[in-house]
Amino acid sequence: MPSLFDKLFKSKPAAAPAEPAPAAPPAAPAAPASAAAQPAPSAAARQFDEAYAKATQALASQDFERATRLYTQAIAANPTHAEAYYKRGNALRMLGQLDEAVASYDQAIELNPDYAFAYCNRGTVQRSLGLLDEALSSYDAAIALTPDDAVAHSNRALVLQDFSRWDEALACYDRAIEINPENADAQYNRSLTALYLGDFETGWAGFEWRWEHAGRLNIGTVRHFEQPLWLGDEPLKGKRLLIHSEQGLGDTLQFSRYAALCAAQGATVILEVQRPLLSLLSHLQGPTDLIAKGAALPPFDYHCPIMSLPLAFKTTLDTIPAAPNYLQADSSRVAEWKALLGERKRPRVGLVWSGNSNNTIDQRRSIALADWIPHLPAEFDYFCLQKDVRDADRAALDASDLFSFDDDLMDFRSTAALATHSIRPSSGVTGFIRRTQLS
Repeated sequence: MPSLFDKLFKSKPAAAPAEPAPAAPPAAPAAPASAAAQPAPSAAARQFDEAYAKATQALASQDFERATRLYTQAIAANPTHAEAYYKRGNALRMLGQLDEAVASYDQAIELNPDYAFAYCNRGTVQRSLGLLDEALSSYDAAIALTPDDAVAHSNRALVLQDFSRWDEALACYDRAIEINPENADAQYNRSLTALYLGDFETGWAGFEWRWEHAGRLNIGTVRHFEQPLWLGDEPLKGKRLLIHSEQGLGDTLQFSRYAALCAAQGATVILEVQRPLLSLLSHLQGPTDLIAKGAALPPFDYHCPIMSLPLAFKTTLDTIPAAPNYLQADSSRVAEWKALLGERKRPRVGLVWSGNSNNTIDQRRSIALADWIPHLPAEFDYFCLQKDVRDADRAALDASDLFSFDDDLMDFRSTAALATHSIRPSSGVTGFIRRTQLS
């Protein structure tokens, strides 16, 4: 369930700019009739040309395994071709073979020390490997060679924010945007940094850039409607407003609180959410209609993506919607859990320790349960709120004193009811700020 904090630290670096196609060799002047015929290319040259052309075609069609194999064949025929190593590095990166990709970029740079693209993409892979100092050095080298490369400046900013060097990161984003104001990656990633730092005015406005590369950033798809987009300028009284979900389940849970604010302005609110959230949000204040994503839509006058609502309401740190307990657990489920848990003898704490294992920054979001258990204070009772327990954590869970209810956590409504029996966070505002600034 990725949050806005996750997006900050998994912000995807852009690929190196599209490199110019290799220059074709100049056409040979027409040979005089008496001139001897030019010697035919060597067998190795023919092997290289054939493998390289096929590899480049495979890379373009995203057949990365075949591209890697063919670039390796091309390199065997011509071990001094820097671009072949570079492109093999790109294919290896897409296959997730990051150490091998770095090695291939290293070979390209050894052959061509002025290869800015290789430095830039090596920095991207080094950051993915957690080699932040090395990544910063790679981006510095790329920028030294091509000072006006907006992509290198934007990617360098990502490493600087990993170091919490926020002012420098913002300066890098600003430089990238100065070079290319249409660089959506720099605009979007800068907005996440601004939100993290509490600059909501800049952050929420810039966050609208997310739609420019929505597919590549894995943040959903742009919804196209005949009805106009509402971003707070038009009065809502007497109008029907469709609020549609985007991105993760956690984002929908956090930003659904805005439905009540829209209703307070006189709108009839239609809230479209991911199907697994229907039961939990059934008692949410604000929506007149709650529908599952993908279902037929009723008539409406305006629409708004759910994560554009803070922009529409000009939300600041002081005006974050803070209605207490805007998410309500089902009372019958709460009673069922109370009976199952029995008498409370000590404070209870619900634990969740891992997220989606396919998340690109899972290593920053998850922790092995075996590493956590020894540090849990002894004066509490702990129970597992983790819906999907990884195989690597199962033995530690079974051997621990944690109460586990795998078969009973059927949906979000069940989990919410169980969570009401644990120590509650201090306030809804705190939770929102954490998800905005740390997400």
